[in-house]
Amino acid sequence: MTTSSPTEPAEPAVDDEEKTTPRSPVAIGFGLTVGGLLALTMAATVVAAHTILTVIVLALFLALGLNPAVDWLTRRRLPRAIAVAAVVVVAVALFSLALWAIIPVAADQLTRLVIDGPSMLNAARDHPLIHDLNDRFGVLDAGLRALNDPGLADDLFGGVLGAGQLVVGVLTRGVALAVLTIWFLASLPLIQRAFHAVAPASNRARVRELSALVFDKVGHYVGGLFVIVTLAGTGTFILLVACGLGEYALVLAVVVALFDFIPLIGPTIGAVIVTTVAFLHSPTLGIIAAVYYLLYTQTEAWLIYPRVMARSIDVPGVVTVTAALVGGTLMGIAGALIAIPTAAIALLLWQEVGQPRLDRG
Repeated sequence: MTTSSPTEPAEPAVDDEEKTTPRSPVAIGFGLTVGGLLALTMAATVVAAHTILTVIVLALFLALGLNPAVDWLTRRRLPRAIAVAAVVVVAVALFSLALWAIIPVAADQLTRLVIDGPSMLNAARDHPLIHDLNDRFGVLDAGLRALNDPGLADDLFGGVLGAGQLVVGVLTRGVALAVLTIWFLASLPLIQRAFHAVAPASNRARVRELSALVFDKVGHYVGGLFVIVTLAGTGTFILLVACGLGEYALVLAVVVALFDFIPLIGPTIGAVIVTTVAFLHSPTLGIIAAVYYLLYTQTEAWLIYPRVMARSIDVPGVVTVTAALVGGTLMGIAGALIAIPTAAIALLLWQEVGQPRLDRG
């Protein structure tokens, strides 16, 4: 009688991952090192190209700001190419007319302001209060020495070569900004379609709807920003004319309007410039200007700016101020400019995508 041997237990199946040889520490370290070097290279590239990146971002924002006018024309069955050309021609014409009207007067006022600077400082020094402050701190004497310094232009612009490089750089960036703005304006539908193509087919309609809302938000932000800048420049012009400083009103109003494009800190810089000029002309006018800008900058920062932006892009005032502060801290002027529409886009996506998913959850 044959005795059957007991069945030997089958060997447990070994998973393929267990058979894989573990990576050596050298390979892991090499991979981390390469990844870190690539990240540092990309960061250095972004820092080195921050100027052109800023121009590209500003061009995109300007294109989105002009896009509502193009859409208005295309809704009236005008081909987009003709609509873009019409909007660009009108914008260039208005800008050229503004320069033609402003530059001669502003240049004359700026020249007069520079020429009158030393005499205004001398006249201000005769005031008892200012004379006492000057004896203590020597601020006016330092200002007079700086204005009379023949090397002032060299210190500011680096001499003739530095001034030439500055002018060429400004012109180059201006031309690049104009060309990129026109290109973005003409190519916005292509950019949108390329963005839509990345989304899955099942979600493409929803992505198309959200992208249209995002474009509208940014366009309305640009329009609201121009409203705020216009109010700041107009208020400055009226103040200076009323105070008897009409000979400097236009150039200083333009300076305030330009600085007002910078959220939060820009109005303060413009206010300090105008108040200083008014104070040098007359301490009484300086006090009036200081009180006006103390009230106006606070009103703009906490009332006008949040309300205009709330109506333009439907963002609460506290979010507007916080976004501008964070963006300016991280990326400077460009960051402050793009922080508010970025916050509006994030809030829109949360309301349209994030919150409904939580409600369904």
